[in-house]
Order: sequence, then structure tokens, then C-alpha cells
Amino acid sequence: MRRLPHLLARHWTRLALLLLGILLPLLLLADLTKDVFREGGYPWDRSVLAWYAAHRTPELTRLARALALLGGVPLLPLVTAAITLGLVRVGARAHAWFLAAAVGGATLLNVLAKVIFQRPRPDELGAVLVEPGYSFPSGHAMSNMAFGFALALVFWRSRVGWPAAVLGAVWALAVGLSRNYLGVHYPSDVLAGFAASAVWVTGLYLILGQRWPRLRRSPRGERDTR
Repeated sequence: MRRLPHLLARHWTRLALLLLGILLPLLLLADLTKDVFREGGYPWDRSVLAWYAAHRTPELTRLARALALLGGVPLLPLVTAAITLGLVRVGARAHAWFLAAAVGGATLLNVLAKVIFQRPRPDELGAVLVEPGYSFPSGHAMSNMAFGFALALVFWRSRVGWPAAVLGAVWALAVGLSRNYLGVHYPSDVLAGFAASAVWVTGLYLILGQRWPRLRRSPRGERDTR
């Protein structure tokens, strides 16, 4: 027991990741999944979509469409691949593997989840775009949260740590909200996508960090040999 404060001080970052990145998002995801699966969703889902529909403007619609393009296929995979290759070139292979696995794994998990839940998308009459596929969880929200969160973890201990974290969070939030604005996803779809990605990326980071300790360091100028 006397060593407990020392252990907490030494491993506080991992404990914070475990709490904020896995436990709390997992509880949120479980609650959202239960209500969507059993009750079909939440009453406030449609209320939020109606609010967005009532406040649409041409400028905001163009912005939301741009975010849908930048955060979707094929641009997000290309951006992820470019950053991954850049990390490989500086020798940060552990960081490169982590980033690629974070985004790719989140995308595959999203496809699997949509097949399992098969939640229909919101009414097409109220949507700006018409998109195929199921609604729960949001693929854009899930993949872009994985991208932003993984990017923040990769560069956390570098000089751009805080800017990378803020930029990743703002980007993921903007893409997620744009899905509600466009009327192609319910708010609960976006929240579930965020929560699922947080759990996936955090778990992956903690597991790969045991295999490659250099993952927890700055990627700049490293030469990973393991």
C-alpha cells in the first residue's frame, strides 16, 4: 500500500488513458448500443436533426459537404497513408504501424458493427445528401476520431503534442457534427462512433506500447529496430 502513491505517480498517463480512453467511452458505447438495439434510438435524435435542418445555410452546407469529402473515402486513407509513410521514412515504424492500424481497424470495426445492428439512416427527405448503407455507428465519426486521436498519441511527446491533440479533437468533432448537419446520421450514431474509436485506439496504443516501448516517445529522429 505504501508504494501505491509512487505507482500512481509513475503510471498516471496510462491510468488516465485507461479511464478516459477505455472505461468511460465503453460505458457510453454500451448504453447507446443498448437503447439503439432495444428501443430503436432516442427521442432527442430527431429533435437535434430538426434543429440542424432549421439552421442550414448555403455556406454551412458547403462546409459540411467539404468535411464529408475530406473525411471520407478516398481522401482520409490517402492522408493516413502519406503520414504513415512519412513516419516510416524517419524510422518511426512503431508509430507508423500504430497509426495505420488505428484508422484501418476502426474502419473495419465500423463495417462489422453496421452489419450487426443494421439501423436505417434518418429520413432521406430531411437529408442534404443521400448515402447508402446503415447508420449505426457513423463511419465518418469513427474513422476520423481514430485518425485524430491516434495522431495526437503519436505526436504527444513531440514539440507539436498539444497542437496535434487540439487539431485532432477539433477535426473529429467537426466531421462528426457535419454528419448530423447533413442529416445522414443520428447524433447517437456519431457519439457511438466517437466512443468506439476511443476504446479501440486506446486499447491498441496500450497493447502496442508494450511491444514497442518507443511508441510512447517522440517519433522524430528515431530508428526503430524492433
